[in-house]
Amino acid sequence: MITMHESISTPPRRRRRLFGPLAVVLVLLLVVGALDHWNTNEYAITPGSATPVAPLVKITGLSTEKHHDDFMLVDVWLQQLTAWQYLVMHLQRHVEFVNGNELLSPGVPASQLTAQGYLEMADAKQAAEVAAFRALGWRVPATPAGAILTEVLSKTPAARAQLHVGDEVTALNGHAVTSSCALVGAMNSVTPGTSVTLTVRRVHTTNAGVMTWPHVAQVTATAAKAPRYLQAMGCPNVKGAPRSWLGVSVEDGFDYVVPATVSINTAGIGGPSAGLAMTLSLIDKLDRGALANGQRVAVTGTIDQYGNVGDVGGVAEKTVAAANAGAKYFMVPQVEVPTALANAPAGLKIIGVTTLDQALRDLHALGGQWPLTPLTTPH
Repeated sequence: MITMHESISTPPRRRRRLFGPLAVVLVLLLVVGALDHWNTNEYAITPGSATPVAPLVKITGLSTEKHHDDFMLVDVWLQQLTAWQYLVMHLQRHVEFVNGNELLSPGVPASQLTAQGYLEMADAKQAAEVAAFRALGWRVPATPAGAILTEVLSKTPAARAQLHVGDEVTALNGHAVTSSCALVGAMNSVTPGTSVTLTVRRVHTTNAGVMTWPHVAQVTATAAKAPRYLQAMGCPNVKGAPRSWLGVSVEDGFDYVVPATVSINTAGIGGPSAGLAMTLSLIDKLDRGALANGQRVAVTGTIDQYGNVGDVGGVAEKTVAAANAGAKYFMVPQVEVPTALANAPAGLKIIGVTTLDQALRDLHALGGQWPLTPLTTPH
């Protein structure tokens, strides 16, 4: 019979070290590896770069002049974070964290963020052209052209019909669609479960983010009953919530007739915040005088076709990028001035603006050209 005393007579065993230094390192590496492959719904905004706009711009069909002004568009990096990056980046300076729910509407997949950014840039380029030519005195006719898709919700008729961000609907069942409200109204007249035929200008996006609309397609979709939360976007042709929907968000599409062919190379850059910078650079090339008196001016802010300047995100990080690029002035939307001032180092002057006209007058205060003198007489 084995007794407790009998066990004492055996030599004592050495305890095994379950976790030696090497094992601890391996475990830590495994944990870090796992965290680095676990995507979160958090995004980081970090300072990007300030890029001179003039070398990116080509204009054919009108006289241009090279000045020594240096207008710079300022961008930021937007990055979806893994769990490990989320932990590590909290130790860094000049990082703004944004939850994915603030960037995307419910039901919209994160994969659409890039396409949305490139569409916003395409819209910004168009608005910059129109605002610049109008500021120089050109008449720029506009024609309503359709409803452009800005979001496609998952598991909806639009998703099943393989519609994409940037596609432009120009007709429904053979009837012209010339605006977002026209599409909402047309869907309101359709019974849920009914098949509809959409005439669509299909978007094509290059690897550099350039959007074109090379061909027209007929797309069939089955209308679904509109969810109760859906509103008619203030469309006067629809009372209350629409009856049927496709599962998209839309914006108005316009065709503009401008007096020259403009190309702006913004490869890999998305978003609308370069609108004002592009507008000023276009005017600078088409005007006889120098807008900024040869100064280096970093610029951020959206622009619309009427010359209104809108607010943007990531101004704290853009201020850092502007300073790093050696800008003497940083022009920002007026509402963003406090943020820019809080992050601006000594030597960087912040200029807040609300309109293109104000921006031009502020540049005049720096010694720039005013009033504008177009190289080609507008008509």
